[in-house]
Amino acid sequence: MSVVTFGEIMLRLKSPGQERLFQSPLLEATFGGSEANVAVALARLGIPARFVTLLPDNQIGHECMRELRSHGVDVSGIKFKKGRMGIYFFENGANQRPSNVIYDRAYSTLSEMEPSDIDWGKAFEGAKWFHVSGITPAVSQKCADATIFAVQTAKKMGLMVSFDLNYRAKLWNYGIEARAVMSEIARSADILIGNEEDYQKSLGIKGPKEASSGELDIDEYQTMCESTLNAFPNASIAAVTLRESHSADSNDWSGMVVARGQRFISRKYHIADIVDRVGAGDSFSAGLIFGLIKYGEPGAALEYAVALSCLKHSIPGDFALIEPGEVEKLLGGDTSGRVQR
Repeated sequence: MSVVTFGEIMLRLKSPGQERLFQSPLLEATFGGSEANVAVALARLGIPARFVTLLPDNQIGHECMRELRSHGVDVSGIKFKKGRMGIYFFENGANQRPSNVIYDRAYSTLSEMEPSDIDWGKAFEGAKWFHVSGITPAVSQKCADATIFAVQTAKKMGLMVSFDLNYRAKLWNYGIEARAVMSEIARSADILIGNEEDYQKSLGIKGPKEASSGELDIDEYQTMCESTLNAFPNASIAAVTLRESHSADSNDWSGMVVARGQRFISRKYHIADIVDRVGAGDSFSAGLIFGLIKYGEPGAALEYAVALSCLKHSIPGDFALIEPGEVEKLLGGDTSGRVQR
């Protein structure tokens, strides 16, 4: 089963290690973006994945496409236009100092897209699944319009639609309330994904406060997911990531899936000495999609999603550079991290 994702991929500029931005006269340059991260993870897991986007017709844009292709992503949905690539600056936190993201995405090639830029019939050709996130419609009104049209077209063509709510407060600044746009997209989705803030800020669903080092009230999360399914009857699954943040370096990580009449709670992983948590939610989405395609059962898919995203915390950069065997080994109970010889 092939999967299509749509969104903006950016140039990621990160300070070395846990340094502050410009503490050293050096920034590490890679690429990243939610929907591209999902496509890369799926392709590496063996699921055909096509990424649809607009890139600037310059050396940076073409190098970005080559990077995606190197991971097995189908880049036939990428179109080049005049413009610039969006950028995000990343400062990795440590202990009680949180990580920080600074966006520079205004007037990027994708943010200025026109309705005719993407032939959605061609983009969805041969595909069975479409994945989007709440980040793309937050970039600009044009991106919001394109995302709404895309999910509605996907549903008309019979594709499964998954929607990672991904609320980004720093992006919703073009005069439209996030809830209005996100709810419109969610009405066409079969699977909704997010954390407690995403559900509350994106869809207006009442839920628990942000997780801290205290014990999570699982029943509150279940109620939030059930309320979501009641509010969006087209959706059959509401998935939520459960992060207990003890510090920037130490988190407990698990997840929950609520299907209609069923609740599944995953194993919990304690993740100490986090290398890079950016992209963990995207790898959770990719793992959930992979698991639903492979196993066809929400509980098994959830365990796969949590294991894959647990491993992502150990890898610098946006992309989950993980092989299927590594996920299966973790699922089998091997958490030792011993050297493989």
